[in-house]
Amino acid sequence: MSIHVERLTHIYHPGTPRARTALRDVSLTIEDGACAAIIGVTGSGKSTLVQHFNGLLRPTSGRVVVDSLDVGARATRGTDLQALRQRVGLLFQFPEAQLFAATVYDDVAFGPRQLGLSPSAARARVAWALDAVALGHDDTLLARSPFALSGGQRRRVALAGVLAMRPRTLVLDEPSAGLDAEARAELYTQLRALRRENGLTLVLVSHDMSEVAELADQIFVLAEGELRLAGAPEQVFGDTEAIIAAGLLPPPLALVGALARERGLAVPSEATTLDATTTALLRALEGRGDDAR
Repeated sequence: MSIHVERLTHIYHPGTPRARTALRDVSLTIEDGACAAIIGVTGSGKSTLVQHFNGLLRPTSGRVVVDSLDVGARATRGTDLQALRQRVGLLFQFPEAQLFAATVYDDVAFGPRQLGLSPSAARARVAWALDAVALGHDDTLLARSPFALSGGQRRRVALAGVLAMRPRTLVLDEPSAGLDAEARAELYTQLRALRRENGLTLVLVSHDMSEVAELADQIFVLAEGELRLAGAPEQVFGDTEAIIAAGLLPPPLALVGALARERGLAVPSEATTLDATTTALLRALEGRGDDAR
């Protein structure tokens, strides 16, 4: 399911002294099945942009088209927002704050029940969603309060609640915020598996360049509400000057490549992974001879 953004502008509190333009003439396309990252510093417009994807915000001008559903400034009133929100699941930063029910089961089952699913169908959705986030669905877990779980488990229950709606696109706002290295690695493994096994389109909102380099195959860089850079990771991270101008630091490996090129080593800007950077550096050093080492 692709997402097309066409000349999107969003102004908060329009026509008042508090008016603020959060997005200005943004156009982009997120391809079906992609893992797209929307990156930028705080206040760049990232969260404002993705809240248009499931109709939480409406454009001041321009439009967003999600799987043929038009969420435009003029078309939103006729848009089936329930259908849109079934297609696009949104998990906010610190998603455990979205938990509210007395038990894990009731929390994860809330969305399926709102869709009018039968009790047996809702239970099947809950089981599938909890399995998808590697929690399992034994009766002991289902009966526990989500607030009695560890922080990482609470985050996975919140993700399961979104997945239980079976969205085709999953939007995650700063998904690894507050997680330690082990929990981040587990989250990345789960996201890759969800994408691979269920054909999900993933949209990550992040300012963590290492996270983006780890997961994304499309990157959009926002700064001051404008789209400044877009492309594949090797293209975007290869332009270190533009990344820095947007207030961000490139991933460490992209900086290694840039420093190597400054010193005359033929390391292509496309080398942004550990294997690619190591291979490129070794080849460049071999080409210059032992004296260069």
